[in-house]
Amino acid sequence: MRRIVTEQMQSRDGAAARPDGFFDRILKYIPADIVAGWVALDGLSKQLSQGVLWGLLVIVAVLAFLWTKKQTDAPPKPPATMQSVIAALSFLVWAFALQSGPFAAIQYPAALASAVLIVYTLAIGLVVPPGPAPVQQPAGAR
Repeated sequence: MRRIVTEQMQSRDGAAARPDGFFDRILKYIPADIVAGWVALDGLSKQLSQGVLWGLLVIVAVLAFLWTKKQTDAPPKPPATMQSVIAALSFLVWAFALQSGPFAAIQYPAALASAVLIVYTLAIGLVVPPGPAPVQQPAGAR
C-alpha cells in the first residue's frame, strides 16, 4: 500500500504491522512512476516552447497529487492530503534536479540541483502525517 502507516495495526491473522519508518516514508512520498513518466515526456519535448513546458510541468505536478491521492485512498480513513501534496512537491524537486523540461533553459549548477534533491529527500523523511483522529466515547459511556 502506498499510504503512509502512522500507527501499529493488527491484521486478521494476528500479525502486527509496524508504522512506516524514515526510509519507508521517503519511498512513499516520492512518486517514482510520475517522475519516470516525466523523464519519458521530457525526451519527447525538446522542440516545445518554454510556455508549453511550464504548462506540462504544472499538469504533471497536479497529476502527481491526484495519482497519489487515488493510490492512498483507504475508506473510511480521511484522504492522505499531506502525502499527496508532498508527492507533488517531490515531483517538482526531481524535475528541478534532473534539469528537465522548463528547467533545462535555466542556468544553474548541477551541484546545486543535487544538493537541493538530497536535502529535500532527507527532510521529507522526517515528516510524519497526522494519524487518524481518536474515536470519542459518547458522554457517560465507559
